[in-house]
Amino acid sequence: MDYPGFGLSEGLHGYIPNFDTIVDDVIEHYSKVKENPNLQMLPSFLFGQSMGGAVALKVHLKQPGSWNGAVLVAPMCKIADDMVPPWIVTQILIRVAKLFPKQKLVPQKDLAELAFKDVKKREQTAYNVVAYKHKPRLGTALELLRTTKEIELQLDKVSLPLLILHGKEDKVTDPSVSKALYEKASSADKKLNLYEDAYHSLLEGEPDDMILRVFGDIISWLDRHC
Repeated sequence: MDYPGFGLSEGLHGYIPNFDTIVDDVIEHYSKVKENPNLQMLPSFLFGQSMGGAVALKVHLKQPGSWNGAVLVAPMCKIADDMVPPWIVTQILIRVAKLFPKQKLVPQKDLAELAFKDVKKREQTAYNVVAYKHKPRLGTALELLRTTKEIELQLDKVSLPLLILHGKEDKVTDPSVSKALYEKASSADKKLNLYEDAYHSLLEGEPDDMILRVFGDIISWLDRHC
């Protein structure tokens, strides 16, 4: 689903005033979906990529017994250190954000270059008309930092069957935290796939053979859990 402020949904583009509001929207939406009599007997899985991985984890933490498993692709459990401004800049931005939370002032490297390994696919991102391509808004950046710190402190509370997939060369979200999630999660059924030389966008930005491999791993895991 497109979260408020993202994709084709209403709301100020790229603005997250409160991350928990997104999580509550997802819970409300899929609670209604599950009321469909044709779906009630089917297993239900959370799927989240990047920021969606953080959403999926927070949904699970709020509904620990409501899902049969989760597939997390490069989940945003922690933003890579290289993506976070220096400490002094962060402190300044925190103060400015209280006055101007919607301003696009957070310094950021070229996200497409960091996330997409395949050059042709990287170039095609310019034609994605619904993607947010500006500097992050101050309020959004602070919410993402707050949320990742919160998730990082609750990794041991993750208890559902879990498939985590992450590129070892991801410079957007930290693959070491996916490893920590795998090690700390209390799930009895968990699997971690780390892909050599792969970047952040495993499902869109890698060469075709890698994308097929990742999709194959996801389908294989789901087949065993349905």
